[in-house]
Parts: sequence; structure tokens; C-alpha cells
Amino acid sequence: MTYDAVVIGSGFGGLTAGALLARYGRKVLILESHSIPGGAGHSFVREGFHFDSGPSFHCGLSDPKSLNPLRQVLALLGESIKAVPYDPFAHYHFERVTFPVHGNSQRYQEAIAEITPQGAKEYRRFEERMLPMYEALRSIPLLALRGDLGLIGTLLSGYLGPTLKLLPLVGNLQSSAGQILERDVRDPWVRRLINLECFLLSGLTAHQTVAPEVAFMLGERANSVVDYPLGGGGALVDALVRGLERFGGRLRLSSHVAEICLSSGRATGVRLKDGEVIPAKIVISNASLWNTYTDLLPPQFQGRNLSTPAVDSFMHLHLGIQSQGLEGLSGHHVVIGSGELSQPGNTCMISIPSVWDSSLAPPGHHVVHVYSLEPFAPWRRDGDYENRKLERSAPLYCALERIIPDLRSRIVLDLIGTPLTHARYLRRYRGTYGPARMAEIGKFPGSGTPIQGLYRVGDSTIPGIGVPAVVASAILCVNSLVRPEETTKLIDLLRDKE
Repeated sequence: MTYDAVVIGSGFGGLTAGALLARYGRKVLILESHSIPGGAGHSFVREGFHFDSGPSFHCGLSDPKSLNPLRQVLALLGESIKAVPYDPFAHYHFERVTFPVHGNSQRYQEAIAEITPQGAKEYRRFEERMLPMYEALRSIPLLALRGDLGLIGTLLSGYLGPTLKLLPLVGNLQSSAGQILERDVRDPWVRRLINLECFLLSGLTAHQTVAPEVAFMLGERANSVVDYPLGGGGALVDALVRGLERFGGRLRLSSHVAEICLSSGRATGVRLKDGEVIPAKIVISNASLWNTYTDLLPPQFQGRNLSTPAVDSFMHLHLGIQSQGLEGLSGHHVVIGSGELSQPGNTCMISIPSVWDSSLAPPGHHVVHVYSLEPFAPWRRDGDYENRKLERSAPLYCALERIIPDLRSRIVLDLIGTPLTHARYLRRYRGTYGPARMAEIGKFPGSGTPIQGLYRVGDSTIPGIGVPAVVASAILCVNSLVRPEETTKLIDLLRDKE
């Protein structure tokens, strides 16, 4: 059997691409080397505790008006997710102050004013420069956009008015968030706050993060809801798989792709590790940039792609703890030390999703995920590996003790993940979470490749490395593979349903 498309990898980008193509009536097969789908966003279970491996922060899943690309794709697939909204959606624990993070812009600014009144005024001006980008972009449905030159025709024929509104904002759209910050923000605490927000979004500082990405984040937080999916991140993966299969697509697990088959310079399918060859008209790789060009293609195609810098890997703690006496606990925390945000162990992200969904942990317990950046280079599976795990995970325990002082006496399940764990189970180059591309739109190659019939989705194709960005990358890729009238038909169908 020859498929219309074979997708390598079942991360959110691969699942979205495969499910959308199936929705368009294409014959699709997704191949996943792991025994469970989801890629860097998969969930797993140990001793009754349900853990998210990566993404834990979501926005607009339960809001039919949200611009969240994943929510819109699920709606097209006939799927919806039950989610619990909450506010404040996080607490940032700086050295001397804890900052409650609200989605509502007024409450966010009021919280800043309690720390620095002048800084709150400067932040307001920063936000006033950012939000018009969100307002202009929200007038053009993401589901209508394409990753090829057909985008021009789509904008001119269907969205001329909104496109004209974007013209005065071109300068900001091409800027970094840091360039906009420099215009108005002098307060050092607010500058650190904005840099932290960018770091949590992209893994990079404000000067390295594109402004539209930050504008979208601020706009969605202010205009929609922050919510957590019941069933955890795995519920989102399951919904995409159901949508894929509802429209005839297939997912094969434990199916490791060894190489992309080429003939006369064109991708013609894939060969699996066991030797099976699967023909396809097109191949879409959801493997990382580095894994695609290093592991799946001949050396002559590597070129400058492999010079793309990568964000460091991570140290992870996945803990099961006793929950007695923690009734007032909130679910998201970030603990920040005095060093650089990207310094290993200095910025620790904490998620306790059983605060919102008690089914994720056994009765009387919470499930906890803590992680921080960690370089890959020093790690080896040698005689010192276990000692190094304990040493490098120590800052994560200390960060969590800021939130739960008697943490150590509560632990009933203790899993430590290193960059080697990240690389092994997620099949990520050096365990990285994504590219460290600077804030220049032109540096992002999109879904195309030098090889005819081969496309890429996921991180490094467009700005951003979180779920909304990789889902958006799949939308742009798929729309460039179908006729514009097919896209219009599906959007009209979705509007009728809503």
C-alpha cells in the first residue's frame, strides 16, 4: 500500500499533521518509535501516579473563542477537552518576593505595582505595544494560513482588511520582545520579569524571542482562560489519536524509522529498523531538525541545518507525595535564584496537576513534576552516573521545598530524569527541548526541505517550542499540501458548528 503521507513521530506536531491530512481525506500513517504516543508531550504512569513528561501549561482548551491552535484543530476533528480553569495561573518565587501571575491584565499590573509602582507603569506601556499585534493577528484564522506562497493569495482574497491593519505593525512584528522592552522599561525588576516570561515561553531571553510570540501569549492569557485538561496531557494526545483514526488515519507504535527513502532526489517513503519499506507520496518528519538530517538522511543533506544552536536539555523530578495538610496548594510555581535564568538549577518549573485533577494520583497523594535546564555534554552512563543524578537534582528538591517545606518526609515515589533520559525516551538530539534560534523570522525555514516530497513540522520550523507553536507549524504545513478551497470548506464547517 502506498500512503498519501507517512508521518515520522507522534509528537503534537506529527499527530496534528497526520490528523488534519486524514480530515482532508488523505490516506495517512503515523509511525512512532516509542510504545506510547505524544513525543515530548507524552504522559506515563508509575504506581498509580500519572505524570506529564513535558508540557503542563495550557490556555483556552475549554474556551470555544480561544485562538489556541490545538483547541481549533480538535474542534475540526470533532473532539473537545474538559478542562479546569484557574487563577492565578502561577506564582513566581523570586529571592525576596513571590509574585502571583494573573491572566487579567489589570490584576497583573496591580500585582507589579505592589512591588514597583513605577515598574507597573512601564510594563503597561510595554503591553500597550504588544497587544495590538495580537488583536490584528486574531482577525485572521490560523486554520486558514499556509506555509507556502499561496499565503499571499489567501490573505488578499479572504482577509484583505485584517491584512491591511497589520501593515502599520510590521516593524513590531519583525522585532524581538527585547527591542520593544528597551523602548519603555527601565525598572530592573520588571525587566527581569519580562525576561522570565519569555524564557518560560521560548527557553530564550526577551531579546532572543520574537515579539508576535509574546504578544500571542499575553493576548490569550488576557482574553481567554488558563486551564488544565482533565486526564492530564495524555488526554490531549488521546484526543488527537481519536481524531486521526475517526477519519481513517493510522498510528503504529514501536515502529522505528531507520531512514527516509529517496529516489531521484525525491522522498518516496520510509524504511523501518526491521527492514520494512513503507511507500508514500510525501513524508513529514516530526523528528527534531538534528535527528531528521543526521539519522534519517544521507550526509550530503545535512549542510548548515546542523549548525542550528539548541536549547539545553533538562533535569526532571517526577514525584508522588502525600497530600495531607496541603489543601491550599496551587498548581504552578517557578522558583528563580539570583543567577542567569538559563543557569542550570537557577530557574525551576514546578507543576502539581493533581491540584486540579485528583484522578492523576492515588487518594491522599499529589503528583509533582519539577524541571530545570541542564547541559547535555557532561553526562555519561558511567560509574559516577547515580551520584551525579543526586548532585544535579538537588536544586530541584530545594526549589520544591520553597513551596512544600516538609517535602522529604512526604515522598513515596521518586524518579530522577537526566539529559540522557530525555534523549533516550524522547529520541531528542542531546536531549534538547528545541532550537535556540534568535528573534529573526527569516531564520526559520518553515516546513519545506531541500528534498522534494519531504516536509518537517514541530520545533525549529516556526518561532516557538511549546504546544501552540508546534501545532501551528503542522497547520501551516498541511494547508500548503491541500487546495485552498479545501481549507475554506473546513473552516466554514467549523464556523457552522460554533
